[in-house]
Amino acid sequence: MDTQHPRPWHHLAAHQVVTHLESHDDRGLATPEIAPRQQRYGRNLLTPSRGQGPLVRFLLQFHQPLVYILLVATIVTLALEEYVEAAVIFGVVLINAVVGFVQEGKALKAIDALGKTLVAEATVIRDGRRVRIDSTEIVPGDLVLLQSGDKVPADLRLLHARDLQIAEAAFTGESVPVEKSTESLPEDVPLNDRANMAYASTLVTFGQGRGVVVATGDHTEVGRISQLMASVEELQTPLTRRIAQFSKLLVVIILVLAAINFALGLLRGQEPVYLFMASVALAVAAIPEGLPAAVTIILAIGVGRMARRRAIIRKLPAVETLGSTTVICSDKTGTLTQNQMTVTSIVAASEHFPVSGVGYAPEGEIHAAVETQAGEQASPDSPSGMQPSVNDLHRRVALLECVRAGALCNDSQLVRTELGWDIQGDPTEGALLVVAAKAGLNPEVLHKEHPRVDSIPFESEHQYMATLHEQGLGRPRVVYVKGSVEAVLQRCDSVLDSGARRQAIDPGAIQARVTELAARGLRVLAFARKEVDAETSSIEHDDLRSGLTFLGLQAMIDPPRPEALEAIRICQGAGVRVKMITGDHALTASAIAGQLGLEQGASSSTGAIDRPRAITGQELLRYSDEELIDAADETAVFARVAPEQKLRLVRALRSRGHVVAMTGDGVNDAPALKQADIGVAMGKAGTDVARESSDMILTDDNFASIEAAVEEGRGVFDNLTKFIVWTLPTNGGEGLVVMAAVLLSTQLPISPVQILWVNMTTAIMLGMMLAFEPKERGIMDRPPRDPKSSILNTNLLKRIAFVSLLLLIGAFGLFEWMIRYRGASLAEAQTVTASVFVIGELFYLFNCRSLTRSMFRIGVFSNKAALGGALGMLLLQILFAHAPPMNRLFGTAPLPWDVWLLIAACGVVLYTVVEIEKSLVGYTLQGDSFQKDARRHPS
Repeated sequence: MDTQHPRPWHHLAAHQVVTHLESHDDRGLATPEIAPRQQRYGRNLLTPSRGQGPLVRFLLQFHQPLVYILLVATIVTLALEEYVEAAVIFGVVLINAVVGFVQEGKALKAIDALGKTLVAEATVIRDGRRVRIDSTEIVPGDLVLLQSGDKVPADLRLLHARDLQIAEAAFTGESVPVEKSTESLPEDVPLNDRANMAYASTLVTFGQGRGVVVATGDHTEVGRISQLMASVEELQTPLTRRIAQFSKLLVVIILVLAAINFALGLLRGQEPVYLFMASVALAVAAIPEGLPAAVTIILAIGVGRMARRRAIIRKLPAVETLGSTTVICSDKTGTLTQNQMTVTSIVAASEHFPVSGVGYAPEGEIHAAVETQAGEQASPDSPSGMQPSVNDLHRRVALLECVRAGALCNDSQLVRTELGWDIQGDPTEGALLVVAAKAGLNPEVLHKEHPRVDSIPFESEHQYMATLHEQGLGRPRVVYVKGSVEAVLQRCDSVLDSGARRQAIDPGAIQARVTELAARGLRVLAFARKEVDAETSSIEHDDLRSGLTFLGLQAMIDPPRPEALEAIRICQGAGVRVKMITGDHALTASAIAGQLGLEQGASSSTGAIDRPRAITGQELLRYSDEELIDAADETAVFARVAPEQKLRLVRALRSRGHVVAMTGDGVNDAPALKQADIGVAMGKAGTDVARESSDMILTDDNFASIEAAVEEGRGVFDNLTKFIVWTLPTNGGEGLVVMAAVLLSTQLPISPVQILWVNMTTAIMLGMMLAFEPKERGIMDRPPRDPKSSILNTNLLKRIAFVSLLLLIGAFGLFEWMIRYRGASLAEAQTVTASVFVIGELFYLFNCRSLTRSMFRIGVFSNKAALGGALGMLLLQILFAHAPPMNRLFGTAPLPWDVWLLIAACGVVLYTVVEIEKSLVGYTLQGDSFQKDARRHPS
C-alpha cells in the first residue's frame, strides 16, 4: 500500500480502492493496524512553516545599502573621537530600524491557518464499530462517516452516498453544493468534477455518506495547496523594487563622490582628518535619512485612509502596489457575485416571467412579459417587457403553482438576521423560497396550509425530490416534484395552462426554452405536480413514474454585484484590466462576465460586451508556457481552474510585465494570492487561509472597494513622489556645499550633526505633511504607471538638480558672506547655512504640494497639516539657533534679525523661481512623458 504519491482514486472502482488500501468496506481498519499507519504516514496535520524569529527580523532592518554607509560613518566619527556626531548618526539608524520592525507586523501565517482547518473530530468505523476520534488521528484506509454539518477530515473516495451534497466553494470555486456519487470516473476528469471524491476542509451541507481515506495531512489536496504556498517566493512590490534600485544607485554615487572629494583634498595638501570629516559630511548629506521612515509613515497614513473605505492593509507596501496595478484577477463566487443564488426567470404556461431583485432579500417582483408582433417575448431588460402587477400574476395559476411547488418541495428556511437575510440550508432551495415571497406567497404560511405528509429526498440516481401535501379537508392530496428537466419532463403527460387547465405537453418546446435559458448560464429546474387520493400517506418512486402535470421552469444564477459593474467600468477606464478566474462552469462564468462588462483582449477599449469566451482548466493543460502567457494576457474569463493553474496564470501575467492583484476568498485562492503582487482577500466570506495569504482584506467583500483602494493607492504614490522630489534637493544641495568647501579649501559650511538635524527635522515636520495632501483631480483618468519605470522621470530629476543648485548658491553664498564680510564665527556661519536649507525646504514644500499646478489653484488651506508643519519647523529652527542646549549639542549660535531676513529672502526667491518654472512647463507624474499638464487641468 502506498498513498504517498497521488493516484487516480476517482478512476478506480470502489472495491479496488478499498483493496489497495488494505481496508474493509464495512468493518474498516482493525485497531492493531492504526499505530503502524500513523507511524508511516504521520498525523493528519499540515507541516507548519518555519518563520524568522523577532531578532532576525530586527537585524534585517539594518540590511540596506544606505544603512551600511551610515554605519560606516558612525565608525569613522568614533575613530575621530567625534562622539556627538557618532551618537546622532547611529541614533538615526536605530530609530529607522525600530520603525521598520514595528510596522512590519506579524509574519505570514497562511500554512498555520491551513493546518487549523483540519483540526476537528470525525466519525470513523474501526473493528466494525462507529467511534468518534480527533481528525488528526485518521490514517489512510480509515472508513469515515459523513452527515450534514460535518467538515470533511481528509481526502476520501466515496463508497456510499445518499443525497450527499458538499459545499466546495472555498476549495474549487463551485458556487453551489456539489452532488456526490460513487461511480468510477474517467482518469482525466478535473478535480472540480470528481463527484466520487470528498476533499479535506470542505463542508457537508446535505445527506449522508461513507468514504475511505486515501490521503491525509500534507498529501491531501489542501496539503498540496499548502506546499504550493510554501514554494511561492516572497515578492518585492513595485515600490520596494524602486526604492532598492534607487538606494543602490545612491550608494554608488555617494562612494564615488566621497572618493573624489577625498582624493582632490589630498592633492591640494589638505589634512586627512579634515578630509575624513568632509567625506563623512558628504555621505551623511547625500543620504536621505528620513526617507525610510517617511515611506513607512506615508504608507501607514494611506492604510488609515483605505480602512475608512473598507480595505484593511496587512502589508504596508500593498498600499502603493494597488496604485500600480495593471491587472486584477478576481474570483467569481462571492467576489464579483452575491454568492446568493437568485431566480431570474420563470417559464409557466408557455409564458416567460422575468424576476427582479437579487440575493436572499425578498425584495423584487415577478414581471409579466409582453409578446412582440413576431410572437417573441420582449427582453426582460426593456421597459416594454417589464409590467409588474402582483394582481395580474395571481390570475396566472400555472405561474403560482410553479412558485408554490418550489416553496413546498423544499427543506430550507429563509431567515432574517442582524446582518440581513440569509438561508439555512441549500442555496438553490433558498432561491426558490425568495421568489415565492416575491410572488406574494409566505413560505411559512404555505407549509401551515399544506402540511407535508411524506417526501422522497433528492438522490443523484433519480435527479428529483418529491413531497406529499394536504390541500384541505375533503380534497385530494398533492405531490409536488422538483428536479432536473430530464428527470421531471419524462414523468409528465400534460402541462398546466394559465387558466389551470391541463393541456397536451410539447416536450420539444420546453426543451427549446431550457436550451435558451442554459445558454445564458442559468441553472434550470423543472417543477410538476400530481394529485393523489386523500387517504394516501406515503409516496414511492413507482408512484411518480408517469401521470405528472408539468408546471414550469425556474432558472437561477448567482448574480453579479451591482456595484461590481460600476467598479469594473471605472477600473477599465483607468487602464486596469479585470479578469475572472473561477472554478465554476464555463457557461456560467461567461454569462456573468458578459453582464459585468469584462473586456476581452489586451487592446480592448470599449465598454461592456455581450459575452467573452471562457478558457477552461482542461484547455490550459494543453498550453505551453509561451502559449499560456499570450492566453493569460488576451483572455478575460478562465473557468474550471485548479489551484495550481491560478498560480500559473498569475505568473504568466507577471512575466508579461503586469502588476497583478489577485482577489479571492477560498482555500483554492491562497497560493495565487501569495504569488500575486498584491493579494486581496474577502473579510466576511473569506477563509482564514485566504486572509492570512493576502496583503489586503476587504471588510465588506465588495469588489467596488478594490476600485476605491486603487484610487487611494495612486494618491499614496503621488504623495510619495512629491516627498522624494521635495527631499532630494536638500541632500543634493548639502552635498554640493561640502564639495564646494573642499574644492575651495574653506571650512566646512555645515557639520555632519547639523546635516542630520536638517534632514531629520524637515522630513518629519515638513515632508510628512505631504502624506496628508488630498488626491488631485483626474487621478483615475490616467493609465497605470509603467511597472518598469523609475520613481522619478527625467523632468523631475531636472527639477531636483535645479533646486539643489539654488540651495547651493543661497547656502554657500551666505556662509561665505558671513565669514568674509560680517566677520562671523564658524558657529554663526554654519547656523546660517543650516537655516538656509531649512527655510528653503519650507518654501519648497508648498511648491511640491502639486508637481504641475500652483498651490493657489489646488487650495492654500486644503492641506492644513502643511501649514501647521511649516509653523512648527520655523519655531524649531529658531530654537536650534538661539537655545543654549541646542548651541552646545549642534555647535550653533544665535543670529541677528537682519540675517534672518536674508535667509527668508532665499526661501521666497526659491519658491518664486520654481513657480515660474512650473507655469512655463507642466510635468507629468507618469513615466518619462512630458506634456502641458497644467493646461490640461487648469484648476
